[in-house]
Amino acid sequence: MIDNRFKLGFFPTPLHRLNNLSEMYPDYSIYIKRDDQTGLASGGNKTRKLEYLIQYAIDNGFKTVFTAGAQQSNHCRQTAAACAIAGLECHLVLRGTEPEKYQGNLLLSYLLGAKIHFTGNSDKEIDIEAFANLPGKNKKTFIVPYGGSNITGALGYVTAVKELKEQLTEQNLIIDYIFFASSSGGTQGGLMLGMELYNLKTELVPIKIDKDETMGKQLEEIVLNLLQEGKKLLKIDKEFLINDIPVNKDFNKVDYGILTENEKIAINILAKSEGILLDPVYTGRAFYGMLDVLKKKKIKPGSNVMFWHTGGLPALFEYAGGLI
Repeated sequence: MIDNRFKLGFFPTPLHRLNNLSEMYPDYSIYIKRDDQTGLASGGNKTRKLEYLIQYAIDNGFKTVFTAGAQQSNHCRQTAAACAIAGLECHLVLRGTEPEKYQGNLLLSYLLGAKIHFTGNSDKEIDIEAFANLPGKNKKTFIVPYGGSNITGALGYVTAVKELKEQLTEQNLIIDYIFFASSSGGTQGGLMLGMELYNLKTELVPIKIDKDETMGKQLEEIVLNLLQEGKKLLKIDKEFLINDIPVNKDFNKVDYGILTENEKIAINILAKSEGILLDPVYTGRAFYGMLDVLKKKKIKPGSNVMFWHTGGLPALFEYAGGLI
C-alpha cells in the first residue's frame, strides 16, 4: 500500500542549513525541509497526502472529489490541482460568503477548475457530506477530510520520514528536534508512524495552530486515532498512548487564521535573513514558536534543529494589508 500512490510532487524536497539564521541564534544549528517546494500549484505539505488520497479515489472508481476548508485553504488549493492532473471533478466547500474579489488560494482554486460552494456562514465545522449530496448529483463521490488527514493521507508523511532519513544519511547529519505546524493531525500522525517504521531518532515539536477543537476532538485524540489505525496497517509493534502525543500549545492563544505580531515577526525574519517566505496561518505561527523556544533556550544548546516548512505562500496575498 505504501508504494501505491499517484505521482503529484517533486521529491525529495530540499533539506539545507539556514546559515544566516544560525548566526542569529548561535547556540543552535538550524535547518529547513522545504515542503513548500513540492511543486503542486505552488507546493505545500498536502501534496504528499494527496498522492495517496487521489490514488485511492482512482482505484475505487470515484469520479468526483469533495473537500472543505477556509477560503484560503492550502489543502483545498492543492486538492483542486491534484484533481486537475488526475482528471477528476473537484468541488470545494468553503466557509463564509463569496467575496467580491478572489485572491490568494481562493483565486488559484478557481483557476485550477474547482467548483466552489460557499457555506454562507463562518462556522468552522462543515458537513461535507451534505454538500456532496447536492440535488441532481449522480456521480460517485469521494470525500477528502479536512487537511487530507485520515490514515490514507497520513501515509504521505510516513514516506516523508524515509525521504528525510536518506537525506540525513547523505549529508552525515543528525537532527535533534523537528518543529512544524500541526492542525488537522495528518502530518503529525504520519511523521510519528514514519519515525517508528524507519527508526528515525529525533524529537518532534508540533506547534498547535488552532485554538479550538477540530470536529469536536482535541488534536491529541485525532493523532492518536491515526497512530492506532496506522500501526495495524503498517504492522508496527508499538502501543501508542495519549501521553505519547507531543503538542506545543504556547502559541495558539488566538484562533486559526488570525494574523498577530508573532506571525509578522516570523515572516519578516525568515524572508529578510534567508529569502524564504512563510505563510500567515500555519508556518508563520509555527516558525515564531520555534524562534521563541530557541531564544529562551528551552531545548538543549548545541542542538541541530530543523523546521519542516509545510508551504502556504499564496495566502500572503490575502493578508497583505496586515503584513505591511
